[in-house]
Amino acid sequence: MLAPGKPDNEAARLKNLQALKLLDTAPEERFDRLTRLARRLFDVPIALVSLVDADRQWFKSNAGLDASESSRDTSFCGHAILQDHILEICDAEQDERFCDNPLVVSEPGIRFYAGQPLGLDDGTKLGTLCLIDTRPRTLDSEERELLRDLARMAEQELIAVQMASMDELTLLSNRRGFKILAQHALGVCDRLGRPATLLFFDLNGFKAVNDRFGHAEGDQALKIFADVLRIAFRESDVIGRLGGDEFVALLTGASHVEIASVMARLQEILDERNATLQRGYDIRFSVGQIEYEPQRHASIDSLLADADAAMYAHKQALRR
Repeated sequence: MLAPGKPDNEAARLKNLQALKLLDTAPEERFDRLTRLARRLFDVPIALVSLVDADRQWFKSNAGLDASESSRDTSFCGHAILQDHILEICDAEQDERFCDNPLVVSEPGIRFYAGQPLGLDDGTKLGTLCLIDTRPRTLDSEERELLRDLARMAEQELIAVQMASMDELTLLSNRRGFKILAQHALGVCDRLGRPATLLFFDLNGFKAVNDRFGHAEGDQALKIFADVLRIAFRESDVIGRLGGDEFVALLTGASHVEIASVMARLQEILDERNATLQRGYDIRFSVGQIEYEPQRHASIDSLLADADAAMYAHKQALRR
């Protein structure tokens, strides 16, 4: 077995990693969503967001593996962060660096590994988004590009931590964080020729809730609606709170039937919450739905503007 070396900028790398304050923190949906999506898209049993610490690799997101960390000396990710491109091991039993690695000869029995390093703007590599399989395989060029796209989204989440682009109240992406993630998701849709739809939500009568019940109750209503969005939408959808009582969700690769099903599920869950909580008011919303058209929407900003206008039209129609 060949233990991984350390990059030349190891001191700066570890300083950046510690500054993020992510090590040994609780699971977060924004990372778990990516590993669940990677498992499904690549049909692998294990997908990880791995952060390489001084003497260990720790898994910020772990889909399919019964461990929270492992030794850096035996890690595949320790090798991956030494380069800029994907480290792909098609059959670990046939690779002299890994053939007698305990992760290969015993549980989880790694045969295939593909890890794209996750870096910050200064070039330091903090870890990887990686795929693991118990059977040999090879990624084709399209799959490699897809893995890079997902890794870029994971990198944006790491940068979002740096830039505090999460909404503290609802724990969804805030406007800045959503725009970064959504723009990357649209780029994937462009490349793969997949559709995307933006839903723009605004809570009806929210000012009256604040005025009658107080801002603490208004905050609770926002958190309840955010939780309903998390439950109703798919793991691959990008959800955010733009500010105030405005929320957005970008659905990629979804058909009209799937979108209608998601919206029906959202309304059903919200109706159940309203009936169960009985807080003296019902949480209601208006929504604008716009399909992404690359020729018409040059950026996520133009798509947001169209969806905002559609939401306003829906809100006006409800008032008639």
